[in-house]
Amino acid sequence: MTSTSGRRGHAVRLVVVVVAMFGFGFALAPMYNALCNALGINGKMELVASEVLAAVPVDESRVVTVEFVTTVNGGKPWRFQPDTPRIEVHPGQLYTVTFLVENTEAHDVVAQAVPNVAPWNAARHLRKTECFCFNNQPLASGEVQHMPVRFMLDPALPADVDTVTLSYTFFDITEAPAQAAVATSKL
Repeated sequence: MTSTSGRRGHAVRLVVVVVAMFGFGFALAPMYNALCNALGINGKMELVASEVLAAVPVDESRVVTVEFVTTVNGGKPWRFQPDTPRIEVHPGQLYTVTFLVENTEAHDVVAQAVPNVAPWNAARHLRKTECFCFNNQPLASGEVQHMPVRFMLDPALPADVDTVTLSYTFFDITEAPAQAAVATSKL
């Protein structure tokens, strides 16, 4: 038979574990963002002003293929694709590409695109001045949009990288603004 103090000690350890797990979960997102910013991985990249990029010298001696890949999360029936699946670019030069999205559902939705860059060491050399992934995208039922991405590859891109893949996954976040409003109203 266990004593009351033994049960109490066990309960205290369980509470400490639960609090530690909650704290770790709460700190995970900021730690992830800090790591991605430091390493330039997983599509985390800084927004750069066009004027700053205009001063970067173009490396016309080098050609890099940039591929565009799209996915719709959760099996949604939306149409989402690059207007051009790949282009060849000179590092240091600004390019604009567009992506087509169509809400094929019978109701309005709000979507958010999450970018990713491969190979991992190319992410820190991708500079975007404009991207549909920066904001939520409200789409009316049946609406079709051509959404731009304006970018440049930094000439400091490692010499062994000759292909960069920029992929976007579209997520349905229609319920997220409503849930956030409810959570805020309870504060």
